[in-house]
Amino acid sequence: MHSSQSHSSRGFSPRTIGLAAALVTVLIWTAFIVIARASADPARGGTLTPFDIAFCRIVGASLILLPWGWWLVRRDRMAGTGHSSLFGLSPLSLRVTATVGLFGGLLYAVLAYSGFVFAPAAHASVLMPGSLPLWTALLAVLVLRDRITPLRALGLGLIVLGDLLVGGASLLHAFDGGEVWKGDLLFMVAALCWSTYSVLARRHALDAVRATIAITAFAFVIYVPIYLALVLGQVAPGHVFTAPWREVLFQALFQGWGSVVISGITFTKMIQHFGPVRSTMITALVPGLSALGAVVFLGEPLFWNLSAGLALVTLGILFGVRAAAPVAIAKEAVRAGVRP
Repeated sequence: MHSSQSHSSRGFSPRTIGLAAALVTVLIWTAFIVIARASADPARGGTLTPFDIAFCRIVGASLILLPWGWWLVRRDRMAGTGHSSLFGLSPLSLRVTATVGLFGGLLYAVLAYSGFVFAPAAHASVLMPGSLPLWTALLAVLVLRDRITPLRALGLGLIVLGDLLVGGASLLHAFDGGEVWKGDLLFMVAALCWSTYSVLARRHALDAVRATIAITAFAFVIYVPIYLALVLGQVAPGHVFTAPWREVLFQALFQGWGSVVISGITFTKMIQHFGPVRSTMITALVPGLSALGAVVFLGEPLFWNLSAGLALVTLGILFGVRAAAPVAIAKEAVRAGVRP
């Protein structure tokens, strides 16, 4: 009787929690690409600009993460440990907060949302999650002195081919006046920024929660005042104060709470249950699912080069996962975290 009560008091089993975390992570990452395209594409009648959506993301995440950071800083001070910066909102030193916050909190969001103005969601499906392993591996060689094994090199080669099939085709149309290549370039640079953040977080051995709080605090302190000054001073266009409140609230909840806070926690839970290798293989579903979502929900055509690029990138991710040392991925994933 006692053991039965004890078991029931523990709630859900670790397997159930792990499966739920994996499902939520994949769904949010997939929805991020589809929703961002539907919101930022001017042709779909959205009222918010990429800079408006970035504002909603940062403010939405800050509502949860800044009080959390304030609490962590005070707890650390009482214990006589830790660092703090940005008026006690970031639990990391100012130098680390600024470097990881610039790439992971500020540039990634602005560049990614701007890319959806020009390029379809299917392109983002290949070029953003697909380029992350490529950029991260190259930066890890330069910054962390990592070594690329032959099998991982094969995986990275497949990713490059996939990216070329997608981005190369749009680049050729640039000579005809096409603008899709601009979105493709922005997606690639956004992925580079997130990879830079991941490698820096790994180099400084940062905790995933503290790093996420720090980059959000940096983005809030830097971006929000500048955005408000430019928009309220009518120097730059912005529609947060004139758009329907339901749209603004939705973006704050999904982009801020969903993409930043919830997926950050569920990804870490998924790592704890499934381990790093199987978790990364699960997230390799995101490019295919988001491309399929773009076809179903946005009516985007899936041309042969997109399908082939998608297949090559997915295979490249899986090759890279199998080639990586499990312990190394575990440290990188838990410390650096990954999010859309």
